Amino acid sequence: MVKAYVLVVTNPGATKSVFAKLQTVTGITGCYEVMGPYDIVAEIEVDDLSQVPTILGEHIRTIEGVESTTSLVTFPD
Repeated sequence: MVKAYVLVVTNPGATKSVFAKLQTVTGITGCYEVMGPYDIVAEIEVDDLSQVPTILGEHIRTIEGVESTTSLVTFPD
């Protein structure tokens, strides 16, 4: 199992709609609105590291209102 945390910056006023869309993405197991330089933290859990770029590129970064993302991939146990 591979876990990754995606730190999301949204356009002003788009946080709620981006948050709602992120919760429907397959592979995202947790989604949290946060305060600070990022607006949302999404937790991804997948079987293989090769699935992470697809989720990022095709399902997160394409959401209207997403301004930028930073990804943190954990080391497997």
